[in-house]
Amino acid sequence: MGTAYVVVAGFTAVMLATSAGMKLRRHRICVETLETCRVPVRWLPGLAMLEGAAAVGIVVGLWWAPLGIAAAAGAVGYFVGAVVAHVRVGDWKGIGAPAFPLVCSVASLVLRIVTA
Repeated sequence: MGTAYVVVAGFTAVMLATSAGMKLRRHRICVETLETCRVPVRWLPGLAMLEGAAAVGIVVGLWWAPLGIAAAAGAVGYFVGAVVAHVRVGDWKGIGAPAFPLVCSVASLVLRIVTA
């Protein structure tokens, strides 16, 4: 397993876990972002659960490649959906918020596949 994968996967997992925690606490920024994208606020716990599961899967995926691949792929899908939500409402200023984690998730996925 490559050092690059460990570093990128660790960073991605921390980012996902932090975002999940913010959603569980109903942080003002999360609520405002959902409202801007016209996503129901009642989805916060489910979205947090998806991010938390991806974080755990990416960490466990350091030892079990199939789970790391599945978790990173799930995170990619999650953030593609988030980017689409911003594009759908024309929120071009807010698109960077999901775009960066999308890039990190893609990097985690590609590196896990290459180092599997």
